Amino acid sequence: MTRKQKAYQKSAAAFFEACKYLPGGVNSPVRAFGGVRPRWISPIFIAAAKGSKIYDIDGNEYIDYVCSWGAMILGHSHPAVIKAVREAAKKGTSFGAPTLSETNLAKKIIAAFNSIEKVRLVSSGTEAVMTAMRLARAYTRKNLIIKMAGCYHGHSDPLLVAAGSGVAEAAIASSAGVPDSIAKLTIVIPYNDISAAKAAFRKYKGKIAAVLVEPVAANMGVVSPIDGYLQGLQGLCDEEKALLIFDEVITGFRIAAGGAQELFGVRADVTCLGKIAGGGLPLAAVGGRAEIMDMLAPLGPVYQAGTLSGNPVATAAANATLQILQSKDCYKKLNALGALLESGLTCAAKEAGVPVTINRVGSIMSCFFTERSILNFADVKSTNIKRFKMFFAVMLKQGVYLAPSAYEAMFISLAHSKKDIEKTIEAACKSLRKVKVGS
Repeated sequence: MTRKQKAYQKSAAAFFEACKYLPGGVNSPVRAFGGVRPRWISPIFIAAAKGSKIYDIDGNEYIDYVCSWGAMILGHSHPAVIKAVREAAKKGTSFGAPTLSETNLAKKIIAAFNSIEKVRLVSSGTEAVMTAMRLARAYTRKNLIIKMAGCYHGHSDPLLVAAGSGVAEAAIASSAGVPDSIAKLTIVIPYNDISAAKAAFRKYKGKIAAVLVEPVAANMGVVSPIDGYLQGLQGLCDEEKALLIFDEVITGFRIAAGGAQELFGVRADVTCLGKIAGGGLPLAAVGGRAEIMDMLAPLGPVYQAGTLSGNPVATAAANATLQILQSKDCYKKLNALGALLESGLTCAAKEAGVPVTINRVGSIMSCFFTERSILNFADVKSTNIKRFKMFFAVMLKQGVYLAPSAYEAMFISLAHSKKDIEKTIEAACKSLRKVKVGS
């Protein structure tokens, strides 16, 4: 066993054991490190986390840029959140009945998003988007949904699809178990291409219920909307009497208090939230205009229910988190830290002679190994994935935990310090030099 392997010996044993009982040894595929795994390491198993750091079961410390895939905007184990969770848990962990905490959270969400008049709390982002699609179909009495290639909206059947060969084609399933008849209800077009959206509306005239989009794509890596793109989608939906659904599971309360809608000045008809909106616990939400939301049972004919929807422990964590984020200084600090890291990584890549394009919106960013601009999923797939894998491995060895996929984002929390950023840039300088030599 090499010295590298010894540093992760307990994680390797834990992964071997987990594979006996869990499919692939994990409960969410990207955790298996399949897209980046170097030969000398298995997925790391986390024992604890505090602030900007996570600690694996071998005792290794890492500066964390995964932040539970963006949820931990305050950092790990924030005292106010832990206190709220403890106090709520003492009173009971689940009631299956209304609580005041649910209403308080709904008020905070509605205050932050001027497009939301009513909200339904659910347990996951997948559930939120699934509910939003059902609402759109019922409200418009149409069946087709437009989504963008490379945008991930959870694992419900209609959204596990890939684009066809044309600009506006009915999708084909990208997962076993998804019937073609369901996949064909989704139309996949390129992100950042308003012409493709217009073509889809022409081809399926009178059949489009909604356009579903991540306003800032963050599941193919971070890809910003070009000027006028989101406004163009809004105009198309208004003209064609379709709904505009923003999946702000990642961007909601992350890039601004009111998410991408505040940052870009666009109002969605329906908004899906999660991650930060749940305070790091399993909670998500779907919200929109009252006339749309009132179609949900028990008021309307659209059925949705959940035993753990509005769970008292989760809503306690969410309320505590959103209360802290109401400070204006929070987003100023997050943006400043993001800018500092972006600048440092750019300089490190230039010094190493490694072509890199960094896309950043506030406190989320991606480092693409390419010289070209990244505007859509096709651009992302053309980048040097081999170099990303090498970069990930060397950064991990130096105590910097990046998302274990070239198609994911880096997240900064309020717990990250200037010292964390400086250490990360220092590690990147060394890593990029090794990437240059090894590629």
